Amino acid sequence: MSEKTDSTRLTAWPAAAQLVARWLERRERIDVLFDSLPGKFAGAERARCQHLVFGVVRHASRLETELAKLIAHPPRYATRAVLYLAGFELIEAEGEHADKGLVAKIVHHAVDQAKVLASAAEARLVNAVVRKLATALHTQLAPNRLAAADVLAAYFSHPEWLVKRWLTNYGAEHTRTLLKWNQSPAPVYARWRDRASPAPEFLKATAWAGFYEVPSGKWSEVEPLLKKGKLYLQDPGTRLAVELLAPKAGETVLDVCAAPGGKSLQIADTMVADSAPPKNGPGRVIAMDIPGERIARLKENLARVEGVDVALVQADVAKNGYSELDACKLPTGYDAVLLDVPCTNSGVMRHRVDVKWRLQEGDFHKHGRQQLELLHAAAKLVAPGGRIVYSTCSIDPEENESVIKAFFDSRAGGPFTLEAKSISQPWVAGHDGAGAFLLRKKL
Repeated sequence: MSEKTDSTRLTAWPAAAQLVARWLERRERIDVLFDSLPGKFAGAERARCQHLVFGVVRHASRLETELAKLIAHPPRYATRAVLYLAGFELIEAEGEHADKGLVAKIVHHAVDQAKVLASAAEARLVNAVVRKLATALHTQLAPNRLAAADVLAAYFSHPEWLVKRWLTNYGAEHTRTLLKWNQSPAPVYARWRDRASPAPEFLKATAWAGFYEVPSGKWSEVEPLLKKGKLYLQDPGTRLAVELLAPKAGETVLDVCAAPGGKSLQIADTMVADSAPPKNGPGRVIAMDIPGERIARLKENLARVEGVDVALVQADVAKNGYSELDACKLPTGYDAVLLDVPCTNSGVMRHRVDVKWRLQEGDFHKHGRQQLELLHAAAKLVAPGGRIVYSTCSIDPEENESVIKAFFDSRAGGPFTLEAKSISQPWVAGHDGAGAFLLRKKL
C-alpha cells in the first residue's frame, strides 16, 4: 500500500487502513502511529480515523481468530487491514442492531477500499471473506460471567494470562465487567481551569467536580479553550492522587515523574484556589522527570501555571534527584511530594488500547521493583511532618498494596504512617482505574 501524506486528500478510512497495516506488521505503539499522520489531517476525519484504529486494536484477537477460520493463507498487510477494519465495523454495527442493509453497505465499502488500497483480485477476496465474517460475528454469543478464561479472552480480545490473573484477583463477575469496560470507547473528559468564568454549556457536567465530558463534534469549540489554557484534557481518575495530596497555598511541592505535567498543573491550580494564601505567597511547585521527549510537553504545561512559582528539574529521582535539586539551589525537603510512578497502565486500558498487547506476565513484578525503588528515593525528599502520595494508574495489587507493604517492611518506612488510600476500580468508579496512598512523615 502506498504511503499517502497529502492531508488534503487523505480521509479517515484509508488513513486508518495505513495505520492498521503498520500495526499488524510491526506492532508499533498507537501514539507513534498517529504521530506519523500529517499535522493538517485533523478535525472530524482524524477523530474518525482514531476511532477506527482503536476499534481494530481493541478487538484484534477476536477478529484474528474469526478471520483465520475463513482464510487459509493470510493476505498482504494492506488487505488484512481492510478486513480488520470491516470486521470492526461489523462488530460496531451489531451493537447498533444492524440490519442486512447496513451489513451490505459495510461489505461494499470494504470492497471499494480494497480496489484502491490493494488490488482487484484482493477486492474479490475481501468481498467473499467479509460476507462470511458478518455471519460469524453475528452468531458468536457473548460469554456469560462464568465462562472460562480462554473463552473470555477470545471474545473480549485480551491475553489469556491477563484474564486468568484478573479472575484470581477480582472473581468472575467483576472480571467480565472489566473486560467489557476495556472494550468500550472512552469518553473525552476535560478539567475546567478558568476560575473567573463558568464552563461553557456545551460541556457535560460529571459526578466529579471540575471535570466535564466533551461531546463529540465539538472540537472546533474545544480547541481554542485548550490553547488559552482554560481547559485541560484529563480523565477524572487522575484527580485521586492530587486530592489525597491536598496541596495548600504557601507550600513547597515536588512532583516526581511529572511528565507530561497534567498533575503538576492540577497541583498548582489547587494551590491557587486555596481561599487563604499566607503572607509568603501561594507556594511553589517543582516538577521533576528524566530527560527525554516528554520534557517538551511538561514545559508546555508548566508554562500554563499562573500564581504559583514553578521550576523544572531534569533528573532521575532514584539516581541523581537529590544532587540535581541541590545543584539547582532548590529545596531537598518538601511539604508534599507526589510520586506518580511508571506502571503497567492496567487501569487505563480503555484509553490506552494497545497496552494489553504489549504487556508481558513478568511486567507486574518488574514494575513493582522499580516502583519500590522510586518510593524509597522520593520518600527521602519529604520534610519532617510532610507527606508523600504514591500513585499508579494500575488496578493490580502488585503495583499498589504490595509496594506499600514492602516499603513499610523496610527501614525506610519507619518514619512514615499510612494515613489514607484510594483505589479506583473502573467498573465501580465509572472512570479510569488508579491507586493512591497518602503517607505522612513523623516530626
